[in-house]
Amino acid sequence: MKKVSLVGLLIVLAFCLALPTTAVAKDWKNVRVATEGAYPPWNATDANGNLYGFDVDVIQDVCRRMDLNCTVIAQSWKGIIPGLTGGKYDLIIAGMQATHKRLKVIDFAGPYAKTPGSFAVLKSSPLAAFKSAVPGVTLNEITPAEQGVIDALRAQLKGKVIGVQTTTTHSNFLDTYFKDVATIQKYDSQENVLLDLKTGRIDAAEASLSFWVPVMKKEQGADLVIIGPAWTGDIFGLGNGVGVRKEDQDLKKIINDGIAQQKADGTLEKLAKKWFGFDNSPQDDTRF
Repeated sequence: MKKVSLVGLLIVLAFCLALPTTAVAKDWKNVRVATEGAYPPWNATDANGNLYGFDVDVIQDVCRRMDLNCTVIAQSWKGIIPGLTGGKYDLIIAGMQATHKRLKVIDFAGPYAKTPGSFAVLKSSPLAAFKSAVPGVTLNEITPAEQGVIDALRAQLKGKVIGVQTTTTHSNFLDTYFKDVATIQKYDSQENVLLDLKTGRIDAAEASLSFWVPVMKKEQGADLVIIGPAWTGDIFGLGNGVGVRKEDQDLKKIINDGIAQQKADGTLEKLAKKWFGFDNSPQDDTRF
């Protein structure tokens, strides 16, 4: 039997290792997309089980532009990032803020929207009389006037119960700024937060302004009012993005190109006004 040289073995091994990479190369013609289906008007599920909303319209338009065959599926919020990293689907579009914490685990295309957070209470609540001295607070660099509003609102909410959807930027915000003065009640969906706010089980709730504005234009939200400033920056992240695995940079580029086209021709603004009643599309060209 002839002996095989070490050099020969290394050449054969290198060739074999190269084969799987070629075999599993992705052409991204068929793409699976997850959304929550329980955060209207970003995403929701109708009586027939069909998904609809701003997120669904945005991603379907991107897929059409970029010649992708996209299938949008519902996934509960709590497991939505593990589902992506585990290969259950290829993208997430669920009104998700791109935060520094999330960017350690996944990447994002976009942003395709930028929306502040806000508190809402019943119009009949004593809290409804609270007036903010400033229209918005940017948490990156808090001015003395902004700190004054934070302190005043903390005093108003002392001993109260505030509702919020779990594992969101809004939940993190409450834990950071209000947990020591109020009880933070966390829910699996924004719909359940709204239900308990309307029935008086909680005193206030915190969510995206893009959730509150459309709700308050409907009968179900006619008895609600927004209080305090609009919250942006820091905990609230860099904008709403489309989640993608870190290793799928080619897919990220495809989605980014589609979003850029939507922004350039006014589609994002049109869809935002359709679903939210105001334009929350990005006003600059920054990318994650």
